[in-house]
Amino acid sequence: MSHLQSRPKLRSSIISHNSSRSTSIDSRSKTQSPVLDPSHHISTESITDRATFSFVRRTLCSQLGDKGRSTCATIDEILPPLTSSNDVDLQLYAFIAIVIREYIQTWYQKITSDQVFVEELVNIFAHCTRALEQRLRKVDLESLLFDEIPELLETHIHAFHVSHLPLHRPPLQHDPRHIYHLLWPIPPLSPVPNDQQDVASREKQAENESSYRQLLVQGVLALLLPTEDLENDCLRSLVTEILSESILGGCIGEKASEPWILWEGISKLAVVTKSQISRTKTQDPMDQSAPSASKSIYPESIKEWNFCLNINHFVQKVFWLFLQYSFFVITAIHYLITTYTASSSQTCRNKSPKKIFSEEARINDPEPLLAHQDSKKPLLDMKLWSCWAILLNLEVRMPWLKAMLSMLQWAALTGPGKIGQTDGIIDKILSYIIHTHILTPTTLPNLLRNARSALFPNNLPASLSKKPTEAECVAIRRRCAESILELIPTGVRKVYFGLEWEDMVREVEEEVLCIFEDKYCNKHLLYGMVELILVRLMPELSESGIEDLLAERLN
Repeated sequence: MSHLQSRPKLRSSIISHNSSRSTSIDSRSKTQSPVLDPSHHISTESITDRATFSFVRRTLCSQLGDKGRSTCATIDEILPPLTSSNDVDLQLYAFIAIVIREYIQTWYQKITSDQVFVEELVNIFAHCTRALEQRLRKVDLESLLFDEIPELLETHIHAFHVSHLPLHRPPLQHDPRHIYHLLWPIPPLSPVPNDQQDVASREKQAENESSYRQLLVQGVLALLLPTEDLENDCLRSLVTEILSESILGGCIGEKASEPWILWEGISKLAVVTKSQISRTKTQDPMDQSAPSASKSIYPESIKEWNFCLNINHFVQKVFWLFLQYSFFVITAIHYLITTYTASSSQTCRNKSPKKIFSEEARINDPEPLLAHQDSKKPLLDMKLWSCWAILLNLEVRMPWLKAMLSMLQWAALTGPGKIGQTDGIIDKILSYIIHTHILTPTTLPNLLRNARSALFPNNLPASLSKKPTEAECVAIRRRCAESILELIPTGVRKVYFGLEWEDMVREVEEEVLCIFEDKYCNKHLLYGMVELILVRLMPELSESGIEDLLAERLN
């Protein structure tokens, strides 16, 4: 993205700038966005562990003939385990309960009152999730989360900004969606929908997207389903339809691709991140209006007394600042030493290479060959950093800072000692921080809980929740921008933006959050992420076709 010049202000195709100004012109005291429609109010009671367990027990256990169980039983005592973590199982079973209640029982109960099919579905889900967990242990999560997914996001940002650049003067217009699709072509999302498109083309695009989802699910089931269930064509078709339409289609294709859903998700993520950051702000006890008070109390004739008071105030202020910064430096040094000591005992990210001693190897190379070495990319060289620079528009706002950081990155990777390379000092410290603060046992349950509250507010499906109006979308976007800004320290925020609060909020809306304002473009990003994650979990999908995988399993 180094060739991009200063970004022009993109005119939102969904939410106009004027409406944003008219709705969000209130002072910062109204940080909590305007009250939304009551149907959008998400009760915090519905996402607590106790309420979630009651909901799962009421929805699933009553169908499985488990009413006689003790109310104090845990989730693993009344339902088959999905993973090795009860907290993750609880959130996954909440999703399963919503899907079964809203998308299966609505038509299955009209056919028969037998609940054996529901029990079989729960067992199938449990078998698949346990198999996925085993595969997940072999995936390099650091590369997936901090290199490959940010690379997809970087591609999305580049395609979005290029497609929305004004190419012609009015009245000539161009279709940003068509340009975006040319820059990031995904065949199932063609033909590109637009306002002038006929109904037949729209139906064709929806049909292509549905077929694509079914292919993805069929490939997953061909690898994860037990052989006896895979041989049952009726059961396999029903499970494929449920996963492809209810989960992939309903949750990702329709719900999660909505701009306001993504903004809500970012807001929740920012709130969770802010709650985890320990902010010990020491207020300056001398930041009072002592000089002005002294001027009002003492007459102007006593100048020497005022001068002494000012000197005393200055000395005390310098003393407290010295103590604060000294404490900050000592704490930072202590944290670095502790982190380095803990990271030095961490296992290497690269697997131990196997040495091969052979006659041919000794003839060709006197040194033993290193084989089967899984060389991982250094954390300092991953796409996460360049993606953040593009999101923050760092090249335009502070090009000198971007150049300095790039030079430091290059020096750490290629300089003396190569401290930034894989298993170097910096790499071990970053890996330790990631595993102790991000990839923790509580991260996935919190993400699933927040995703459920955003996709299924109050455990209701998307069809029963009213879509917010344009004014409510403006309020959601503004609240998301404010949540992002509140994560940045005040001093850094003022230096980087150099604007008032309202202007900073508008800048974040127009430069950062605007990339999620088009539902069709968001589908490219979400389906790209789903495809990437599935390929990393199941590499067989990129090596063989669906028919070959099914034939191999069935034979």
